[in-house]
Formats: sequence, structure tokens, C-alpha cells
Amino acid sequence: MKRYSVFAIAREAARYHAGWERAWAAPEPKERYDVIIVGAGGHGLATAYYLGKNFGITNVAVIEKGWLGGGNTGRNTTIIRSNYLQDPSAAIYEKARSLYETLSQDLNYNVMFSPRGVMMLAQTQHEVRGYKRTEAANALQGVQTEFIDPQRVKELCPIINIDGPRYPVLGALWQARGGTARHDAVAWGYARACSDMGMHILQNTEVTAVRQVAGTVTGVQTTRGEIGCEKLAIVVAGNSGVLAEMAGFRLPIESTALQALVSEPIKPCMDVVVMANTVHGYMSQSDKGEMVIGGGADSHNNYTQRGSFHHVEETVRALVETFPIISRLKMLRWWGGVVDMTGDRSPILSKTPLGNCFVNCGWGTGGFKAIPGSGWAMAELVAKGEPGPLAAEFGLNRFREGRFIDESVAAGVAH
Repeated sequence: MKRYSVFAIAREAARYHAGWERAWAAPEPKERYDVIIVGAGGHGLATAYYLGKNFGITNVAVIEKGWLGGGNTGRNTTIIRSNYLQDPSAAIYEKARSLYETLSQDLNYNVMFSPRGVMMLAQTQHEVRGYKRTEAANALQGVQTEFIDPQRVKELCPIINIDGPRYPVLGALWQARGGTARHDAVAWGYARACSDMGMHILQNTEVTAVRQVAGTVTGVQTTRGEIGCEKLAIVVAGNSGVLAEMAGFRLPIESTALQALVSEPIKPCMDVVVMANTVHGYMSQSDKGEMVIGGGADSHNNYTQRGSFHHVEETVRALVETFPIISRLKMLRWWGGVVDMTGDRSPILSKTPLGNCFVNCGWGTGGFKAIPGSGWAMAELVAKGEPGPLAAEFGLNRFREGRFIDESVAAGVAH
């Protein structure tokens, strides 16, 4: 794999960019792999990358029924933060955030990580108390956050209205080292690095059945034939329940659509990420000038990749109160992603009842920010057969034992 650099750009410019090679190969499937990962989104590709980088396991296939990064990885609002209350959550998200800081250098691919800072608005006294509690917990966890007053909120985001008619801004939980990254670039960077290690990325290859003998996985049946494996990792976000059913077990998750939208592009006016959980809307500005807006998940289970009008209406109405400057903007694009929710709104990284089969799911609406940490932890689980410190608390057995990691109560929001 040729390294990307300013010198490579200059060289290719001189020869009309005729020398660029494919970023990743498009191989034919082999009969057997050491590890098959189902799902070529950010989490699946990160799992493959860290299997190779950390454990030297490169006889790996990453299977994707559509195109690489075409699911939730390309359908989110790119927020990166780690200011969670519960210790296991803070640990894995902080690992992810720290890996994001050097990911462009690690992958030799610009993922456009922008540590612009994330603020979570406190618009009720309950939220003020909750975020101050989180600030104290983060201090013990080694996560750098602080609770700031309304004047500091206004300084960081001048376009905000801190005297909102329904919910005035009483302060915010501020994480200066949070931010955003380019979602497509994260998937592409991991894919390029995996392909360079000799791993196979099999796009347009749908898994139709999971093969097993005596309670242990032996491979998968796909639209391109049967492929054998020693270990299987299911990393398919909103379709986790479907794959689990193929493998013969059930997961405690629900799948639903989460919608988002972007406005027409405007001049730079906002260089932080703002989350308003009371009214359930969050917003940042992309490098192209679009206002990137996200809201709530559908209340009913579904697998659609479209938005629901009432959610967008509620989100935009709330954000117009908080940011009056956006009231005359036109919507440019609107979409949905299929997310899988657990009862405690925390992920599952676990062994399964099927031998040598592992699952990574349940990230709800917070999957993008976790990609590097999730891949790191999942790679260790697959390689060793047992969870490491990052994944230990996120096993399936916690639901049977009542050891919930309840971030929905802790954060007041599912992401």
C-alpha cells in the first residue's frame, strides 16, 4: 500500500493523478478464514483492524451485504464524546476518544477528527444536578469534563439563546476534547488498512445462514456460497437480532429508526457541538457549512432507513427556540439509520450460546463515537475467547444477573 502524503499528492498531480491505486481490494472469497466478521461498518472494520494490529490475526473476512460503510456508519451525526456516568461506559468511550485523536496517523488516512468540544445543555434543575454528578464521576474516571455557567455557554456558542422561552440554559457539561470526525473516512481508513494486511472485504455478500456442528460455529452461507471459519463475529448494528436468530439464539434488543438531517450550507457560525437533551435535539456545523441536526428515535420497532416527520418537526422546533438564527434555513437532506437498543441503553460485547461466535451490538444511538474502542475490545474478545477489561461488564449474562449499566437513567438520553 502506497503511503498518502503531501509528496504523493504532488507526484500524482504532476502525472494527472493516473498512479493512484485502489484503496482496498475486491477479492473473491476463500473457502475458509480464521475469523469472519459480519458487518463492514465502522465497528466491524475496526474489529478486523485491531485483530491484525494487536494480535497478528490477518486471515480475516469482513462480509457486508451492501456497500462498505453504507449502514449506520454513513448515517449518523458524527459526535464523539466520553462524558458518561457509569464507569464501564466511560472507560470504553474514553478509549475510543483517545484513539480518535491519533487515528489519522495510525491509518495514514485523514479521518478529519475535529476536537471542537461538546457541550450538553442543562435546561432544568434536574439536569444541573445530574451533570454536576457526572462531572464528579468523570474526575474519578480520568475523563476531562467541567460544568460551565450560562455565560460561558454563550461565549463558546454565540448563536445560542440562553434565555429560551420554554427551557432557559442553566449551564452545560463541557468536554473540550470531544468533537466530530468524518464518518465515511473512518470506515474507508480502516478498510484500507485491513486490505493492506491481506484481509478480505467482501461487499454485496449477504449472509443467509450460520452453519454449526455440535453447538460450535463452522461457517456461514452467503449469496456467494458457503464460507468456513474458526470464529464468527456478528457486528451488524440494527440487524443484530436477525443474525442472532440465524445462529440460533435471541438478543435482548429492539431495532428502531433514528433520524437526522442537514440544512443547506451557510457561512461558519458554530464551532462546537451542542446537545440539548431536555428538548432532544443536537447540532453542529460540518466543514461544508451544513448544520448537522439529530433528534429522537422512533417509538416503534422498525427497519426503515427513512425519517419520521413528527420527530423532525419536534427536533427542529426545539432547536429553533435554542438557535433562532437557523429558523429560515432550508432542509437539504433527511435520513434514518437502524439502531439496536438494549434495556439499559448500553452495548453488548459478548460470547454467545453458540461456540466461537461473538456479538457486538446494542450501541443504540451512540455507535459512531465508540468505533475505535469497540473494535479494540471486540478484537481482544475474539482473539482470546474471553473479554478483556473494556468488554468485561458488557456481557450478555448481565441481563440474567441484573447487573445493568443503565446509561438511559444516568445520562437522561440514549446516546
